[in-house]
Amino acid sequence: MWHKNEFTEKIGLQWPIIQGPFGGGLSSVALTTTVSNLGGLGSFGAHYMTPEQIEVLCNDLKAKTNKPFAINLWVSDHDPAAEKVTPKEFEEFKSYLKPIYEKLGVPLPTFPEQFGEKFEQQVEALLKARPSVFSFVFGIPSQEVLRECRKNKILTLGTAVTVEEAMALDEAEVDVIVASGFEAGGHRGAFLKSAEDSLMGTMSLLPQVVDRVHRPVIAGGGVTDGRGIAASLALGASGVQIGTAFLACEESNATDNHKNLLRSKKLLPTKLTRAFSGRLARGIENKMMNEMGKDSAKIAPYPVQTWLTRNFKDAAASQNAWDYVALWASQSFPQIKHQKAAELMQSLIQETEVVLSKFYSGPGK
Repeated sequence: MWHKNEFTEKIGLQWPIIQGPFGGGLSSVALTTTVSNLGGLGSFGAHYMTPEQIEVLCNDLKAKTNKPFAINLWVSDHDPAAEKVTPKEFEEFKSYLKPIYEKLGVPLPTFPEQFGEKFEQQVEALLKARPSVFSFVFGIPSQEVLRECRKNKILTLGTAVTVEEAMALDEAEVDVIVASGFEAGGHRGAFLKSAEDSLMGTMSLLPQVVDRVHRPVIAGGGVTDGRGIAASLALGASGVQIGTAFLACEESNATDNHKNLLRSKKLLPTKLTRAFSGRLARGIENKMMNEMGKDSAKIAPYPVQTWLTRNFKDAAASQNAWDYVALWASQSFPQIKHQKAAELMQSLIQETEVVLSKFYSGPGK
């Protein structure tokens, strides 16, 4: 049976389908628990949350599902250059975005005591809260953290965007490895080389990873339907991670405009950009991506750039100024057709079985 393997047995899933985690407030308890209750693995992107918020979140999720779910964190919580940004340099980076603030009528941000949350503190809260699965990107947690996960029966799921990263995760004895191709929406989780030097397509990356590691491998990036699941399984994947198709569902915390755009079937180009966060991510092309992309020196390192742009994103959304909002999307988003998570899950399962049955029935049948 295509849906039963080492991965599903290890976590306790009915279906080898992971709902990709979304950061920046796009994840929701409703979406995570809906997917988990339907037999998949619901995920919640929590890298922007305080340790206290992570504990509250896990309690909330446990109150709404008794099935496995994943909490996702970013191991690398800052770019090296971010530690050296002075108040003077902050003002210079801010000046590049000043016209947008003025256009939207939003006060300019000030230099904070801390630009983002610290991974070490977040993971302490996660270990205390004990979710079923700890998923992570942008690196590998310390052996101490991984030992604590094993001790507390928290399964670990790490993301690799290159074969070398997958081998590093395998050597660290991470339980499950996600092989994420550059088709994926949102951030590229590179950690051994720069994101720009770590761009591999899912169907090229996946079999190379499968052939070189000992852990179950999950395909991520550009999968939106049963055809993508069947193709991933054929290349050796134990399951799939699907992000953008779930982001388009009404249960996610994306804006209605973002969801409608993802379901519009418009053949809009997506683009990799550092404009919104300082780290490379894929979204639907807009004016801010193109203007900031002309001079990378104007983009602050992560999380400084995130601090600078997060202060106007809500105003931009409320004013329908979509040229200044990150509309994360995979290259396959025009294939999206479902509005509800339950409908999407049912469709993914049925389509996969139809596709696989064509091969099982033999040629000409």
